[in-house]
Amino acid sequence: MTAPPLDDQPTDQRTADAFASSWNRVGTVYTREQFDEWFRPLDPGEFEKQEVLELGFGNGSLLYHMATCSPARLVGVELGDTLEQTRANLAAVAEKTQLELQQGDLLTVDLGRFDLVYCIGVLHHLDDPSAGFDAVLRHTAPGQRFHCWVYAREGNLVVRSIVEPIRRVACRLPWWFTKYGLALPLVFPYFLYAKALSKLSKGTGGLSRLAKSLPLYEYSLWIARRRFAFFHHVAFDQLVTPQTTFLSQAQVLKWLRDSRVDPATTYLIFRNGNSWKFGGRRRAD
Repeated sequence: MTAPPLDDQPTDQRTADAFASSWNRVGTVYTREQFDEWFRPLDPGEFEKQEVLELGFGNGSLLYHMATCSPARLVGVELGDTLEQTRANLAAVAEKTQLELQQGDLLTVDLGRFDLVYCIGVLHHLDDPSAGFDAVLRHTAPGQRFHCWVYAREGNLVVRSIVEPIRRVACRLPWWFTKYGLALPLVFPYFLYAKALSKLSKGTGGLSRLAKSLPLYEYSLWIARRRFAFFHHVAFDQLVTPQTTFLSQAQVLKWLRDSRVDPATTYLIFRNGNSWKFGGRRRAD
């Protein structure tokens, strides 16, 4: 039986396949510093002896660090075909915890209830992000926590105006052309921009004020600490996906007002001037 034509496949499957072409060709790409910052205000020390679930684990780059927090059980589900690469990436930490990996659709799978459910960089690539957030709450045990990160609509005007039109074409091209023919040359000017902005920000007076007024200021300072290979990885990830939604503060707040969420526990943090970290606890009842 032959596979259906590309455009006849569900958008989420095409997105997962596109990301797999990236994740299967890199090792663990996130540092412990990045892991800790992504989860703040949560304290990784609190994950010890808890049952933890990651929805959309890519190639295990976050699972790697989560395993070192000594959870009682660590489960991950991923739609893309990355299980083999993920197991290789996690070999050094697999013995530290009870690790369970599953290939499946986070929207339909039922893995039980967990003390912590996290979903980093996934909801904004789903055809229906709200259904993805519902899956987060569905897997969170009563009284326990969830934590998510998504692209923001706010602060991303340059990306939405310039990068998005290129992505809509690039996502239909062979992955190798997108990675080396588009992402590589296109990200180089931004690499120089971010490095220059970082230096300007350390100045005084007019130069510092100028830097703060430029697009993607906060994000550029964050990524300027990384090597060019990380810039390239991020650029490829943005161009290879068939689906990206930039989520507004109003949409995230609507999710947090879900009747299943305890309103006294919620938080919403504008990260690096162009994304949202948010979470809370599911109601105990």
